[in-house]
Amino acid sequence: MSAATWPTALAAVLKHEGGYVNHPADPGGRTNLGVTQRVWESWTNQPADEAAMRALTPELVAPLYRERYWNAVRADELPPGVDLAVFDVAVNSGTGRAGKLLQQAVGAAVDGSIGPRTVALATAADPVATIDRICDLRLEFLRALPIWPTFGKGWSRRVEAVRSEAKALIDIRAATH
Repeated sequence: MSAATWPTALAAVLKHEGGYVNHPADPGGRTNLGVTQRVWESWTNQPADEAAMRALTPELVAPLYRERYWNAVRADELPPGVDLAVFDVAVNSGTGRAGKLLQQAVGAAVDGSIGPRTVALATAADPVATIDRICDLRLEFLRALPIWPTFGKGWSRRVEAVRSEAKALIDIRAATH
Protein backbone atom coordinates (compact mmCIF):
# COMPACT_ATOMS: atom_id res chain seq x y z
CA MET A 1 0.00 0.00 0.00
CA SER A 2 2.63 2.58 0.96
CA ALA A 3 6.03 1.26 -0.13
CA ALA A 4 6.40 4.58 -1.96
CA THR A 5 6.80 6.35 1.38
CA TRP A 6 9.78 4.24 2.55
CA PRO A 7 12.53 6.62 1.31
CA THR A 8 10.77 9.64 2.82
CA ALA A 9 10.10 7.83 6.10
CA LEU A 10 13.72 6.67 6.38
CA ALA A 11 15.00 10.18 5.68
CA ALA A 12 12.68 11.59 8.38
CA VAL A 13 13.83 9.05 10.96
CA LEU A 14 17.51 9.61 10.17
CA LYS A 15 17.01 13.38 10.46
CA HIS A 16 15.40 12.97 13.88
CA GLU A 17 17.95 10.45 15.08
CA GLY A 18 20.95 12.57 14.11
CA GLY A 19 24.55 11.46 14.31
CA TYR A 20 26.79 9.83 16.88
CA VAL A 21 25.85 10.19 20.56
CA ASN A 22 26.80 8.48 23.78
CA HIS A 23 24.72 10.29 26.39
CA PRO A 24 25.24 8.90 29.91
CA ALA A 25 21.49 9.09 30.69
CA ASP A 26 20.46 7.27 27.51
CA PRO A 27 19.84 3.59 28.22
CA GLY A 28 20.64 2.87 24.55
CA GLY A 29 24.27 3.85 25.10
CA ARG A 30 26.55 4.43 22.12
CA THR A 31 24.33 5.26 19.13
CA ASN A 32 24.77 6.57 15.59
CA LEU A 33 21.97 7.41 13.17
CA GLY A 34 19.61 6.00 15.77
CA VAL A 35 21.24 2.57 15.78
CA THR A 36 22.51 1.45 19.17
CA GLN A 37 25.75 -0.44 19.46
CA ARG A 38 23.85 -3.48 20.74
CA VAL A 39 21.50 -3.47 17.75
CA TRP A 40 24.36 -2.95 15.28
CA GLU A 41 26.35 -5.83 16.80
CA SER A 42 23.30 -8.06 16.59
CA TRP A 43 22.71 -7.04 12.97
CA THR A 44 26.32 -7.61 11.87
CA ASN A 45 27.15 -10.48 14.23
CA GLN A 46 30.38 -8.64 15.07
CA PRO A 47 31.56 -6.50 17.98
CA ALA A 48 31.54 -2.77 17.28
CA ASP A 49 33.80 -0.26 18.99
CA GLU A 50 33.42 3.50 19.01
CA ALA A 51 35.19 3.87 15.65
CA ALA A 52 32.87 1.34 14.02
CA MET A 53 29.83 3.10 15.44
CA ARG A 54 31.06 6.51 14.27
CA ALA A 55 31.61 5.06 10.77
CA LEU A 56 27.94 4.16 10.24
CA THR A 57 26.31 5.81 7.22
CA PRO A 58 22.70 6.06 6.05
CA GLU A 59 23.49 3.49 3.36
CA LEU A 60 24.82 1.01 5.94
CA VAL A 61 21.88 1.35 8.33
CA ALA A 62 19.05 1.50 5.76
CA PRO A 63 18.74 -2.31 5.36
CA LEU A 64 18.62 -2.71 9.14
CA TYR A 65 15.87 -0.09 9.42
CA ARG A 66 13.94 -1.69 6.56
CA GLU A 67 14.03 -5.21 8.00
CA ARG A 68 13.96 -4.70 11.77
CA TYR A 69 11.59 -1.76 11.99
CA TRP A 70 9.72 -0.93 8.76
CA ASN A 71 8.96 -4.55 7.81
CA ALA A 72 8.44 -5.57 11.45
CA VAL A 73 5.53 -3.13 11.77
CA ARG A 74 4.17 -4.03 8.31
CA ALA A 75 4.56 -0.43 7.23
CA ASP A 76 4.21 -1.29 3.53
CA GLU A 77 0.66 -2.39 4.33
CA LEU A 78 -0.29 0.71 6.33
CA PRO A 79 -1.74 3.90 4.87
CA PRO A 80 0.76 6.59 3.87
CA GLY A 81 1.48 8.81 6.86
CA VAL A 82 0.33 6.21 9.34
CA ASP A 83 3.31 4.15 8.21
CA LEU A 84 5.73 6.93 9.17
CA ALA A 85 4.08 7.54 12.55
CA VAL A 86 4.28 3.83 13.42
CA PHE A 87 7.81 3.40 12.00
CA ASP A 88 9.17 6.31 14.02
CA VAL A 89 7.69 4.89 17.22
CA ALA A 90 9.23 1.51 16.37
CA VAL A 91 12.68 3.05 15.97
CA ASN A 92 12.43 5.20 19.09
CA SER A 93 10.51 2.90 21.46
CA GLY A 94 10.48 -0.57 19.89
CA THR A 95 8.28 -2.47 17.48
CA GLY A 96 6.06 -3.84 20.25
CA ARG A 97 5.29 -0.36 21.55
CA ALA A 98 4.62 0.82 17.98
CA GLY A 99 2.17 -2.03 17.50
CA LYS A 100 0.38 -1.28 20.76
CA LEU A 101 0.00 2.43 19.96
CA LEU A 102 -1.35 1.68 16.48
CA GLN A 103 -3.76 -0.87 17.92
CA GLN A 104 -4.98 1.58 20.55
CA ALA A 105 -5.37 4.26 17.89
CA VAL A 106 -7.55 2.12 15.59
CA GLY A 107 -9.48 0.12 18.21
CA ALA A 108 -7.78 -3.24 17.66
CA ALA A 109 -7.00 -5.75 20.37
CA VAL A 110 -3.79 -4.52 21.99
CA ASP A 111 -1.05 -7.16 21.93
CA GLY A 112 1.76 -5.29 20.16
CA SER A 113 1.78 -7.62 17.17
CA ILE A 114 0.48 -5.99 14.00
CA GLY A 115 -1.58 -8.58 12.18
CA PRO A 116 -4.17 -8.56 9.40
CA ARG A 117 -6.94 -7.23 11.67
CA THR A 118 -4.84 -4.28 12.83
CA VAL A 119 -3.83 -3.52 9.23
CA ALA A 120 -7.49 -3.69 8.10
CA LEU A 121 -8.63 -1.36 10.88
CA ALA A 122 -5.77 1.07 10.13
CA THR A 123 -6.64 1.03 6.44
CA ALA A 124 -10.30 1.75 7.14
CA ALA A 125 -9.64 4.51 9.68
CA ASP A 126 -9.24 8.21 9.01
CA PRO A 127 -5.46 8.63 8.62
CA VAL A 128 -5.36 12.10 10.18
CA ALA A 129 -7.20 10.89 13.28
CA THR A 130 -4.99 7.79 13.45
CA ILE A 131 -1.78 9.84 13.21
CA ASP A 132 -3.01 12.27 15.86
CA ARG A 133 -4.01 9.44 18.20
CA ILE A 134 -0.68 7.63 17.76
CA CYS A 135 1.25 10.83 18.45
CA ASP A 136 -0.90 11.69 21.48
CA LEU A 137 -0.51 8.19 22.92
CA ARG A 138 3.20 8.29 22.20
CA LEU A 139 3.63 11.53 24.14
CA GLU A 140 1.62 10.07 27.01
CA PHE A 141 3.94 7.04 27.08
CA LEU A 142 7.12 9.14 26.83
CA ARG A 143 6.02 11.54 29.59
CA ALA A 144 5.74 8.60 31.98
CA LEU A 145 9.37 7.54 31.44
CA PRO A 146 11.83 8.43 34.22
CA ILE A 147 14.22 10.00 31.68
CA TRP A 148 11.54 12.43 30.43
CA PRO A 149 13.14 15.37 32.31
CA THR A 150 16.37 14.82 30.36
CA PHE A 151 14.99 14.03 26.91
CA GLY A 152 11.39 15.29 27.00
CA LYS A 153 11.91 18.57 25.18
CA GLY A 154 13.58 16.85 22.25
CA TRP A 155 11.06 14.01 22.22
CA SER A 156 8.18 16.50 22.16
CA ARG A 157 9.71 18.30 19.19
CA ARG A 158 10.26 15.00 17.41
CA VAL A 159 6.71 13.76 17.95
CA GLU A 160 5.23 17.03 16.70
CA ALA A 161 7.52 16.99 13.66
CA VAL A 162 6.54 13.38 12.91
CA ARG A 163 2.88 14.31 13.29
CA SER A 164 3.32 17.02 10.66
CA GLU A 165 5.52 14.92 8.35
CA ALA A 166 3.12 11.97 8.56
CA LYS A 167 0.12 14.12 7.65
CA ALA A 168 2.04 15.47 4.66
CA LEU A 169 2.39 11.88 3.37
CA ILE A 170 -1.32 11.09 3.42
CA ASP A 171 -1.88 12.05 -0.19
CA ILE A 172 1.20 10.30 -1.56
CA ARG A 173 -0.85 7.31 -2.77
CA ALA A 174 -2.89 9.53 -5.07
CA ALA A 175 0.27 11.20 -6.36
CA THR A 176 1.89 7.86 -7.26
CA HIS A 177 -1.07 6.48 -9.27
